[in-house]
Amino acid sequence: MAQAQETRTILGAVEATCLRLHEKATDVAHVAPAIEQLRLTRTHSDDVIVEIRAAAVNPSDVKAAIGMMPYAVFPRTPGRDYAGVVVDGPAEWLGAEVFGSSGDLGIRRDGTHATHLVVEKDALVRKPDSITIQEAAGIGVPFVTAIEGFRRAGMPKPGDTVLVMGVNGKVGQAAAQIAAWQGARVIGVVRRAEPYAGFACAPVEIIDASAGDVATRVREMTGGKGANIVYNTVGDPYFQDAHKALALMGRQILISAIDKIVQFNIFEFYRGRHTYVGIDSLALSSIDTGEVLRELVPGFAAGKLKPFPIEERAIYALKDAAQAYVAVLSSARDRVLLDPQR
Repeated sequence: MAQAQETRTILGAVEATCLRLHEKATDVAHVAPAIEQLRLTRTHSDDVIVEIRAAAVNPSDVKAAIGMMPYAVFPRTPGRDYAGVVVDGPAEWLGAEVFGSSGDLGIRRDGTHATHLVVEKDALVRKPDSITIQEAAGIGVPFVTAIEGFRRAGMPKPGDTVLVMGVNGKVGQAAAQIAAWQGARVIGVVRRAEPYAGFACAPVEIIDASAGDVATRVREMTGGKGANIVYNTVGDPYFQDAHKALALMGRQILISAIDKIVQFNIFEFYRGRHTYVGIDSLALSSIDTGEVLRELVPGFAAGKLKPFPIEERAIYALKDAAQAYVAVLSSARDRVLLDPQR
């Protein structure tokens, strides 16, 4: 806390070291964020200043840097996820270890790839003692996306079968964890023969998509019933498999696309009484995201959910952020973090 106290001022402002993107790059190899000193100020009594101890780098951070998100503003400080210590704001928050995420931070307003962040107090989530600051920083976008999908489609319950397409991706692992925590049976789909790479508090059965028809295998495993929920983290490559694997009144959750146009059998859709749910975590404000994350805290506190492991090789200083961005867009399996205090 000594370092955090040194950065406070009586005016509710702090001199922060921030990554800055002044214009979109042509591709990830040309992303070259500047490092600048900015004075950050609380502008409302409910604002807080957080000293950032760790900030995740998400694919959306990099995509926004290369112009794939037209609503991203320039110049700005990128970054959506964070964990740190509150150094200025309402008294009840001072010194608290917190974490959070957002759909607008780092995209439409200055974000978390900096030593400090100004954010609304209602966006903050208190970090459980059972996880580290670095682990908390990596929870954000994947877990928010996963649980928001279930919130919109209906939370899994005991007796349900949840099929997770792309289960070894970060959102896929988060979805598998949450479904298992809620007592559902979890089946994961992988592109090639490999085990489930993440944690879950119950078994995760695996289907190798390269070994045969996925929907047929799901029907075999469920006695012909199919999956109550299909969490499709990949999009169109698995759209038809997901559609054919749905149980009566099943729900497919979609968060991504490669080719945006798919064939859609309307007859099967309405006869199956299916529901399709689209999730875009970028639509959630910091406060909305805090509300979503607080639903997950009991699971982390009880050990029923676990954050992604953080490897030292995947932690970068601000000056090395360009390397971190390349690693993320190269589909690194690690959860990549920036440590602004290095």
